[in-house]
Amino acid sequence: MLLADRFAQLGEENAFAVLARANALKAQGRDMINLGIGQPDFRTPDIIVESAIKALRDGAHGYTDSLGIPPLREKVVEYLSKRGVSAQPDRVMIVPGGKVTMFFACMLLGQPGQKILYPDPGFPIYRSAAAVTGAEVVGYRLREDDDFAPDMEQLETLVDAQTSLLIVNSPGNPTGGIMRQHHIEQIAELMRRHPQLIVMSDEIYGEMLYDGEKHFSLASINDIADRVILLDGWSKTFAMTGWRMGFGLWPSALIDAARKLSVNCHSCVAASYQHAAITALDEAWDQVEHMVATFDRRRKFAADLLNDLPGVTCRVPKGAFYAFPNITQTGRESRELAKDLLENHSLALLSGTDFGAQGEGFLRVSVAASDEDIQKGVDRIRTCLAQH
Repeated sequence: MLLADRFAQLGEENAFAVLARANALKAQGRDMINLGIGQPDFRTPDIIVESAIKALRDGAHGYTDSLGIPPLREKVVEYLSKRGVSAQPDRVMIVPGGKVTMFFACMLLGQPGQKILYPDPGFPIYRSAAAVTGAEVVGYRLREDDDFAPDMEQLETLVDAQTSLLIVNSPGNPTGGIMRQHHIEQIAELMRRHPQLIVMSDEIYGEMLYDGEKHFSLASINDIADRVILLDGWSKTFAMTGWRMGFGLWPSALIDAARKLSVNCHSCVAASYQHAAITALDEAWDQVEHMVATFDRRRKFAADLLNDLPGVTCRVPKGAFYAFPNITQTGRESRELAKDLLENHSLALLSGTDFGAQGEGFLRVSVAASDEDIQKGVDRIRTCLAQH
């Protein structure tokens, strides 16, 4: 069979390949520790589950508006207002997971002759979704010494008249880094100088910040807000990864085009899940606070352990639930070390290069795991390094 040429540009998310291999090794009897997969190790709060069940029993079985049911879109607007983002429900689209907003943004704004910029290291689907459009795809560096915020000097040189889409992510995957208010204001100033530029701001970890850091959304800056595609959802905040529940806040000039893509792609999101998402935004915040407090403690615990390893340094992450240790001084390449740990030491984690070329010299360690597993995992890294 002949595949379309553009399919060759489509990448993968190696976290799922590592998960599959880890599960296969576990099935063989190995004592596997998994610090690789990026999802909370908490159950979805029962109040959300019961809401979905009730919606099904009450008859929420059919199609909905492709943008999502109006009460949920209104609830999203209410939620965003608490972040300082002013919006209207007709600019909100409920989608089956955050990746849909990524793909739709790239499909609408990427084509040959245009340029899409993405963070490197960054979530691998950014590059994949952008590359398949035929656009020129360029990664920009993140600065380890600035909590993995964008290298603004480099970004200034990369944005030009052909740049149609800039992707930013804070708090960040895989780094746990953040963009502070002054970084966001620099992005806004860049947009003012380049009126064709649209920014997709991935804020899926926006409720997970630590050490008194505050989330500041690009979409809260009024004069450029209608050129921002805000990506968010329920997956990380409410431990609902398997529910595939996300939303996008779209520029008024793009929302109808995004809606048409929705009609052609997935029609709508499951009606019962949309009712459950309302309950999440209304009634599950106490459980979110408990989960985030747990990640807060674990990130410091993990960073302390990693910093005690020979040749390893690790900044304490300011957001999300990942540590991103620098292994440069160990003399090991990221992918080779991650494979060694998986195959020979029963520890699943991810190479920094799974997130882009600039991830060489790093590993991604998920702290969405128990203290015991984090301790065992770091002990296995120590043993592996000692044996090399």
